Amino acid sequence: MADQPLPEYWLRGPVPGVPPLLQPVAHALLQARDAVADLTKNFDGKKLWEKPAGAASVGFHLQHLSGVLDRLFTYAQDQSLAPEQLQQLKAEGKGEGTEITTAQLVQTFQQQVEKSLQQLRTTNEANLTEERKVGRAGLPSTVQGLLFHAAEHTMRHTGQLLVTIKVLRNT
Repeated sequence: MADQPLPEYWLRGPVPGVPPLLQPVAHALLQARDAVADLTKNFDGKKLWEKPAGAASVGFHLQHLSGVLDRLFTYAQDQSLAPEQLQQLKAEGKGEGTEITTAQLVQTFQQQVEKSLQQLRTTNEANLTEERKVGRAGLPSTVQGLLFHAAEHTMRHTGQLLVTIKVLRNT
C-alpha cells in the first residue's frame, strides 16, 4: 500500500504551544514552509534570478517570504524595523551576480518560519486587538491584523513562487 500524503496543516490538528486564535497563522506558515521546500527541490539555480514574462524571480520570492515575515512580526511586537531589516528590504530581488543559492534562501525562509512560530507561541491572545503602527508612515493595524496578514501574504507569494517555478521548468 502506497503512503498516503498528509493532509494540509489546517487538517492536522493544533500546532503545539500556539494559542487557539493563532492556529490559522501557524498552519499557513507551516504549509508554506513545506510547499517552498517541495517546489524548490531540484530547481535549477541558474534560473534563480530570471523573470519570466517580467514576473518576479524565484530569488525575489524566496527573499521576500523571509523578509515580510520578519518585518510584520517585528511590527506585531510593537517595534520599529532595525537598520539591518531595512537593508534586507532594499536587497530583495537584487541577488543576481552573488553567490547566494536556492538552498540558502530556502533555509533562511525555514528559519524565519521557526522564529515566527516561536513568537506565536509567546503571543498573548488578550493582546491581539492592541493597536500597532506599520512602516514609517505609522499606518494603523493590530497584533492580529499583522499576524494574519503575514500568513496571507506568505501564502500569496508561495502561490506566485509555484507558478514562476513551473514556468521556468518548462522553458
